Amino acid sequence: MLLWAIVYIPGLFSPPLLDDADSIHAEAARELIVRHDWTTLYIDGVRYLEKAPLMYWGMAASYTVFGTKDWAARLPLALGVLALLLATYSLGKRTLGERAGFWAAMVLAVSIGPYIFTRFIIPDLLVALWLTLGLDFFLRTLDEEPPSRLSCWGLAATAALNVLTKGLIGVVFPAAIIGLYLILTGNLKHLLRIRLLSSFAVLLVIAAPWHIAATLENPPAGQSRGFLWFYFINEQFLRYLGKRVPPDYDTVPLVVFWGLMLVWLFPWSAFVIPSLAQVPHRWREWRSGMNRRQRAMLLYAIWATVILVFFSFSTRQEYYAIPALPGLALLIGGWLQQEDESPAASRLRRNGRIGSMALLVLSVVVFAIAMFLLMQSKSMPADSDLADLLKKNPNEYALALGHLFDLTPRALGLFRAPLAIFSIALLVGTLLNVLYRRSNFAQAGNWVLTIMMVLVLFAVHQGLIMFSPILSSKKLADAIEQEYRPGDVLVANGTYEDASTLNFYTRQPIHIVNSRDEGNMYYGALFPDAPSIFEDDASLQALWKGPQRVFLWAEADNVPLFIKQSGSYQLARSGGKLILVNRMVPHKQ
Repeated sequence: MLLWAIVYIPGLFSPPLLDDADSIHAEAARELIVRHDWTTLYIDGVRYLEKAPLMYWGMAASYTVFGTKDWAARLPLALGVLALLLATYSLGKRTLGERAGFWAAMVLAVSIGPYIFTRFIIPDLLVALWLTLGLDFFLRTLDEEPPSRLSCWGLAATAALNVLTKGLIGVVFPAAIIGLYLILTGNLKHLLRIRLLSSFAVLLVIAAPWHIAATLENPPAGQSRGFLWFYFINEQFLRYLGKRVPPDYDTVPLVVFWGLMLVWLFPWSAFVIPSLAQVPHRWREWRSGMNRRQRAMLLYAIWATVILVFFSFSTRQEYYAIPALPGLALLIGGWLQQEDESPAASRLRRNGRIGSMALLVLSVVVFAIAMFLLMQSKSMPADSDLADLLKKNPNEYALALGHLFDLTPRALGLFRAPLAIFSIALLVGTLLNVLYRRSNFAQAGNWVLTIMMVLVLFAVHQGLIMFSPILSSKKLADAIEQEYRPGDVLVANGTYEDASTLNFYTRQPIHIVNSRDEGNMYYGALFPDAPSIFEDDASLQALWKGPQRVFLWAEADNVPLFIKQSGSYQLARSGGKLILVNRMVPHKQ
């Protein structure tokens, strides 16, 4: 819990919410409260039917208690991470041993993947939480004779909560993992022992009411086909097949998707291979009866494999594999315990030293590259606009981490301090880890890696703060808020996602230009009650020349030609984005 607080609490308060998913999800939760409607999500007054509601309910509850603040939006996800760490510890302790559970939780607490993909508000770590709790209940049913109602219904309840978190995969993942486990162990008859009928009833009681209410509240209307088609067919089946309307994210190449698991588990990925080697892998072993530890190890391996294979046949983003991480963390935690308890000359100790040397070699390469970049880069003035130093790669932005490709040697001049902390911590930490493991102090080596990762994640956080003007329009929203008067109009020259932080921080609707049929606005705009916030070039020109004062968000290199010709006043600039005004802005007295 202390480690969670050190790593995750600072991220509640900085950087500001980012444009796109981060502020869109925070705004959807805010509009739940404004509309007093906890069934249908809205963003910018437009129906937002593609997401399951549980994460948004959590944020709305947080707003109710703490006020509509960005840190209150992040708090439920941060608490979800803490719950995942505790659930992983509990499951590992019960099935593998106390220290195995402890180190499994520590692996998750300081690995790159869980940290990176909680820097913006997405529900995948919550999917991992419900899956961890659900599989814990399942393993209990294998130990109990007969399985208790609590274990059977707990499994069903966590699946239902996962459905309310991210749709049908909430049932698909546990069903596939459990089903494959029972097939491999020749124990399908166990399905008859886990109270299928009453468990299915529990699942329906929890998961069905919202789906029914959302269907009734959002029937086919206008050009829309209603909630059922869009939420189930378009957002889950067609998205999986890469045929979603409109097209969404690009897909990560398959080799990269699997390879990134080593990044998301870093630095503990150095021990993945020996961890997998401890899993029972003989058919006879599976069928002849395994002890509790062996059953758990097999299930954890199946857990990770099913999720990775599932997304191997679909469109996929970098973070789709996150729900597999607790299973791998538990395997690593079990291996770390066995390594520490094994004799000095054992194969486990030898494998630990090999993995540690691999980490050291990698860190030396990273350190050398970082030092080269630091020598090549020049210290930049603190007030430099990072956007002027980047090279835009818009073709990569459909990937979750696509903006990283924008970095240039000049831009790295603004990141000298975090880059130095990152590379030095990595080198020193991996070197000490090697020395401790060579001296057969494996647990001390684990602690060194943990402390190293606290510093590495601190550097990552500082880098994200510095990069945030590119990814967020918060500074522009602050400038608007100081000058806004009732009757003024906010317009984004692009998609809603491009400037969504304006909507959250100003609490005012934003009009969007030439993007009605794109992104998150597409389907909600088909309903007859969609607000009149969609502009084209002609209507924007009329609005700009009309009696209302207009605040226009635009990228610096994409200002409409007629505005350049007719004139405007620049209110603010940040991260390569501008706020232009069609008439002088009077200062508040």
